[in-house]
Amino acid sequence: MSVFLQLGPKPDEPHDITGRPSYPPETRTRLHSDANEIIARYPQARSALLPLLHLVQAEDGYLTPAGIEFCADQLDLTGAEVAAVATFYSMYRRTPTGEYLVGVCTNTLCAIMGGDAILKAVQDHLGIHVGQTTDEGQVTLEHVECNAACDYAPVVMVNWEFFDNQTPSSARDLVDALRAGQAPIPTRGTPLCTFRQTERILAGCGQSEGDGDTIGGATLAGLYTARENGMAAHGLEGED
Repeated sequence: MSVFLQLGPKPDEPHDITGRPSYPPETRTRLHSDANEIIARYPQARSALLPLLHLVQAEDGYLTPAGIEFCADQLDLTGAEVAAVATFYSMYRRTPTGEYLVGVCTNTLCAIMGGDAILKAVQDHLGIHVGQTTDEGQVTLEHVECNAACDYAPVVMVNWEFFDNQTPSSARDLVDALRAGQAPIPTRGTPLCTFRQTERILAGCGQSEGDGDTIGGATLAGLYTARENGMAAHGLEGED
């Protein structure tokens, strides 16, 4: 029996980087100043590629040929080298993104706990499919693999901030609030920023507003149980 395996991007994944081909001089000058600050943090300039990609994504709301060209020029790389890195990571967008990027985890545990039902409920409620943006430009919907937050499954992320223990009903309320311009407080982490503001923070050119709780009881349950039972990893006995 033969089995057909289709390689390459998923059918709903954008294949190309589109958008404006280059930046106007005033934009390049402004971005160049930020880029110099970012590059100076690294002993090798090309190590700054990932934050630079966040920088240009903050400019356009997604990666464009202009952003690829800018990063290549700053780091003495080819456009192909930059694009190869940019298309490897799912955090770099290839289509215009709304003010809030809503990602529903559909990996194993979240799916078992209701992630698939949440994704369907949000799609039906918004009237859009994965990868699309609502008409007013507030919400872009995507499914994500693992948020590394299985202890709070099912999880929805908005601009990379956690909204834990979601249900179809709470997820609908969440996107309604985002569309109304009333950004809810994440379960953990810092207050929500817009997608472009978040990208500048990830580039190292911005700062979030205050610190939030990043570790909850479910995350620490195993640690507490180990301590109560005098358990420790080999070689780490007595260490906190």
